[in-house]
Amino acid sequence: MNPTEESENSTARTDGGTSERSRGGIDDSIFTQMSNVPELTTREKARRSFERRIYAPTAVLLDDWRALVGSLILLGFVVVGIVAIEPFGIVLVPKATVMEGPIFVPPFQNWQYPLGTNVMGKSILKRVVHSTPAMLEIILAGALVSVCLGTVIGTVAGYRGGRTDSALMTLTDVVLTIPGLALVIVLASIYQPEQPYVVGLILGIDNWPKLARTIRSQVLSIREESFTEASRIMGLSEFHILRKDVISNMMPYISVNFANSSRSIIFESVGLYFLGILPQSNPNWGLMMQKAYNQADLTNPNQIHWLLIPMALIILISLGFILLAQGLDRVFNVRLRARHESAGGDE
Repeated sequence: MNPTEESENSTARTDGGTSERSRGGIDDSIFTQMSNVPELTTREKARRSFERRIYAPTAVLLDDWRALVGSLILLGFVVVGIVAIEPFGIVLVPKATVMEGPIFVPPFQNWQYPLGTNVMGKSILKRVVHSTPAMLEIILAGALVSVCLGTVIGTVAGYRGGRTDSALMTLTDVVLTIPGLALVIVLASIYQPEQPYVVGLILGIDNWPKLARTIRSQVLSIREESFTEASRIMGLSEFHILRKDVISNMMPYISVNFANSSRSIIFESVGLYFLGILPQSNPNWGLMMQKAYNQADLTNPNQIHWLLIPMALIILISLGFILLAQGLDRVFNVRLRARHESAGGDE
C-alpha cells in the first residue's frame, strides 16, 4: 500500500498515532458493535410492550392506596351504570314503580328497600341505579371535551409560538372574559338538550381556557429542555415531539385537571337540574334532589334521606376522582414504571 492510500484510510490521533476509519469517517468498530446486538423476536417485543404499557402502570397503581381506592370507587359507579342499561337493568334492577312499597321507608331497615323509599313509595336504590348512566355520560363528555381542548390548544400555542400562539391565546382570553355559568345557562335554555352527553359538552365549554393557559406556560419551558432539542436535531416530526416529549411530561398535571373538570361538571349539572334549567328527560341525581326538596319535609328525619343519598353519591364519586388523580401522579412517573418493568422482567 502506498503512502497516499494509507493516509486516506487513517486519521491522525492527538498522541501522534493514526486510527483506521471507514468511508464517511466512522470507526468500523461502531458497525461491529451494532451488528453484534441481537434483534428482538416478536415474542420478546410483545413481552416488553406488555410490561411497559400494562404491567408496570398496573403495578404502580396497585402499590398506591389512593389510586387503588379511587379506582375501586369509580369502578363501582361504572358497574352500577352498566347494570342499569337495558336489558341488564330490566332483569337485575327493574325501574322503580309508583307505590311499590310503603312511603318514606327509612334506609337500612328493610332489605327490600335498602336505601328507603320516597313520597311515591318508589325504591330510592332503583332510582339511584337508573340515574347513574346519565350522570356518567355527562361527566365523561364534559371532562373529555374540556381537557382535550385545553391540552391541544395550550400545547400547540406554547410549542409553535408566533402568530399561532397569538391567535389561540386571543381565543382563550375571549372565552375567559365570558361568564361561564351565564353562558351555560343561556345555551341550555336555548337548545334544551335532552341527551346527557350533549349536556356534558355544553358544560365543558367554560372549563378549558384556564387549563389551556396553564399548559401553554409549561410547554414554553419544556420546549427548551435538552431532550426536546435533541428530538428536533434528530429530525423527528413535530407530532412525535409533542406526543412523546411534551404531553407525556405533563400527564400528571393533565390527569389532575381531568379530575377537577369532572368534579366541576358534576356540580354544575346537578345544580342546573336542581334549579330546573335543564329538561327533566333523563333520571339523574340533580332531579332526585329537586324532587326531594319540593316534595319532602326536610325537617323530618324520616324523610331527609331522600335528599342526603344523592348528595352522598356526589361526594363519593368526587372523592374517587381526586384519589385516582393523586395516584396517577405516580403512575406517570417514569422511574417508578421502569423499576416495576424491570421487576416484571426478572420474574
